[in-house]
Amino acid sequence: MNEHTKRPRHEVVMINRRSLAISGVKNVESFDSEEFLLETDGGFLTIRGQNLHMKNLSLETGEVAIEGLVHEMAYLEQGQAGDRSRGFFGKLFK
Repeated sequence: MNEHTKRPRHEVVMINRRSLAISGVKNVESFDSEEFLLETDGGFLTIRGQNLHMKNLSLETGEVAIEGLVHEMAYLEQGQAGDRSRGFFGKLFK
């Protein structure tokens, strides 16, 4: 078997730091205007920025489109996602 048949496909396409198209998304753990936490086929992905909002979401096809100014994107190591998955409400009720 080749590599593409073993693992689902996960892609991130960013245009001018203002638009993201992400495939291979399993779940949207949390999001607000400054941070998104997505569970993807490639691991947990955190996206930070300003005025972030979800343009499209289809968990059936595993695709998410995000707009806003992107400052940072990073994959979290296993165990790091727990604190971040609290999102807006977790921060609000600390």
